[in-house]
This record gives sequence, structure tokens and C-alpha cells, in this order.
Amino acid sequence: MAQFKCIRCGQTAPANDNYVCPCGGLYEVHHDFGDISLDHFDVKLSNIGSTWSSGVWRYKELINPELDPRHIVSRPEGNTNLYKRQKVSEYAGIDGIYMKHEGENPSGSFKDRGMTVGVSVAVERGNRKVACASTGNTSASMAAYAAQAGLEGIVFVPEGMIAYGKLAQALAYGSKVVQVKGNFDDAMGLIRNGAKRLGFYILNSINPWRVEGQKSIVFEMLQQRRWKSPDWIVVPAGNLGNTSAFGKALRELKQLGLIDRMPRIAAIQAEGANPFYKLWHSVDKKLEPMKPETIASAIKIGNPVSWEKALRSIRETDGVVEQVTDNQILDAKAIIDSSGVGCEPASAASLAGARKLRDMGVIAKDDQVVCVLTGNLLKDSETTINYHIKGVSARYSNKPVVVEANLDRIEAVLSQGNDPAPGQEVKNLGD
Repeated sequence: MAQFKCIRCGQTAPANDNYVCPCGGLYEVHHDFGDISLDHFDVKLSNIGSTWSSGVWRYKELINPELDPRHIVSRPEGNTNLYKRQKVSEYAGIDGIYMKHEGENPSGSFKDRGMTVGVSVAVERGNRKVACASTGNTSASMAAYAAQAGLEGIVFVPEGMIAYGKLAQALAYGSKVVQVKGNFDDAMGLIRNGAKRLGFYILNSINPWRVEGQKSIVFEMLQQRRWKSPDWIVVPAGNLGNTSAFGKALRELKQLGLIDRMPRIAAIQAEGANPFYKLWHSVDKKLEPMKPETIASAIKIGNPVSWEKALRSIRETDGVVEQVTDNQILDAKAIIDSSGVGCEPASAASLAGARKLRDMGVIAKDDQVVCVLTGNLLKDSETTINYHIKGVSARYSNKPVVVEANLDRIEAVLSQGNDPAPGQEVKNLGD
């Protein structure tokens, strides 16, 4: 029987809707695993069309062994690809760098992996109302899965701090959207304080079942690599759910004897939203909340709830925490986009971080590195357009050229390459 176990004091409790131990530490799910073979997961790959074709529920024995399959709410999610691009390798200075693109999930972000588990547990428990605080991706995912399960969804978002591509999804899927005057941390405070009073089941990553679903990113990536661990997993770090989930996944696989060694985790924060980076470089290793400011809205979080779990993940994997500027994020995004893959801004923090760690000598040129891209390019198209058209320090901008509807003039523009300057109207050509 699965239990919750406090990561701070070790106390156990029933797996219910109390996510915080009396000591103040967060709970995580503690499983008593049976015999598990990697071959079992490989066999499930052939079950096309079944629940096990999901890139999450294929690993049910590692995520929620006891859940009745009748309660599973799946689209299905997962089955995202690993990409290798020469342009990205050259940019990072790392030969063996790959991108695991979680933006290929049904709602366009990695959140679907945790949400399928969280919503399935809510259905099993008989909950009818679910809620989350979100800067965008969580709200889109929860709204989609709540609608599929016939549950009432309530989304708390910071007013004016959510990309329209994400807000549109929450609205379209039918959830009640509440815009909070404040930032994500203010919205999260309302969620934590109001759940029992308002009668909803929390589906933020404070819910340990969300983390269980997000473990499947690591399981699937390793299966794609024939169960051979890379040297590094580099991940954007906002609320720190993925950093926590990745460490837990690797710890469990190692304890079960399913992998020989654990990759090192590199958690990358935006410079303007870097409380975990500051914690990592502090003496007392305590989180100091801050007011976050970054173009990467998905990691614009100043008081991440999962910092203790994430800290353990970094320590157990001999990992690192680094920060990158908004310009570094957007330049890395332009490289990913122009390689034909594409991602939202926060995703590119992983490549920006890998490049910085390579420059610092932390990552070696011949290391095997997997950068996790957390969201789809279309999640925040406004930022992409602003970079290419209005970006003052955009090193890789691709500005459109304005030209009259005349084939001779268009031919002249195309033959001139970068001259005239992109974005400038072309006149008096071909006269």
C-alpha cells in the first residue's frame, strides 16, 4: 500500500489530500515495489492503442501500482521524442547533446505527465472539483484532463502574467479561470489555504502524485537510450517539480537495480527568478523567497514549493544549480527553433545552461547530455515574434523583409541575402 513519507522528518501518513507534514516538510509517495524487469516495459511498447501505450502508464508499476486501471484518465500522454541537431551541438560545444521535447505532449507541455496521474487519483477518490495555481502550462493541462474526466476545474492565474497561448487553453477546455492580482506565489498561497474551505483537490506539484507522473520523463528517456544513462540531465527550474521528480526516478531505479549509475542533474534557473540558485550557493541551504522577473514565464516563480525535494535530487546525483540571463535563454531558444524543433522560452533555459556549464568546464565536450524542453513553441508566440522583430540584442533574429508585389524586386531581395537589412522596405529594385 502506497504511503506518504515526509522528506524532512521521515514520518509516514496515509496517501490522502494532506501534502504537508506537521513538521512543515512536504510528503512524497513511498512505494513497496514488487519484482520489476526492464523487459516488461519494452514489451508494453507493442501494446498500441491500449492504456499502456501512454508514455506514463507504460510505467504504472513504478508510478502508481495500486491504481485501478478503470480510473485512469489518459489522452494518451508522453511518447515524446529525443532530438539531436548539429546546430545545437555546435552552439553548446557538446557533441552528444540531445533534446527531450516534452512540448509534444497533448496540451503542449510536460505537465500532462503529472496531470494524468493526479486527475486519475482524484477520480479514484471521488473528487468532483479540482484546482491549481499556474503561470500557464499547469492550467492548460489541468483544464484538459478535468474536462476529459468530467470534473469541475478551477484555475488561479496571476493577472497579466500568463501567455495568451496558455490562457486560451484553460478557457477553451472549460475551467473557471480566476485572475489573481499578484504573482504565482500569491495564487499558490490561495490554493494552499483555500482547498478545504472551497472543496477542491489540489493539482499543483505540491501534490505528490503529480511528481510520480513526471518521473516518467526519465523512465521514457532511458528506455529510448536502451536503458543507458547519460552523463547529464539538464532541466529548467521554476517550481522545481521536475528536478524533484527526476531525482526520485533515478533513486528508485538505482535502488531496484535497473540502472548502474545515476546521471547528474543540472537545474537551470532564470537570473531574475533564481531563489534555488541562491540557496545552492548559500551556506545554510535555506530558501529565501523573492519577487521573480523573467521573460520565461513558465519558470517565473520566486517561492518554489518543492525546493527541499529538489535539493535532495541535486545532492544525490552530484548535480549542480546554475542561472542564465533572459538574453541567453532567448538566444538558445532561437537556436532550438531554427534547428526545426522549437520550444517556449523557459524550455531553452536547459540549452542555455548546458552551454554555460560547458564554458565553465563543468560539462565536458564528449559528455552525453539530455536537455529537457518543457513546452511547445506556440505556448508563447508573442515572445518569439518580439525577439525576431523587436529584439535589441537578439543575436539570431530573423526579421521579415517588406517588398512590393513585384517578382523582379523579390528576386533582387533573395539574391542579396542579408542586404538590404531585414525588416526594411525594399524600394527601387528592378526599375
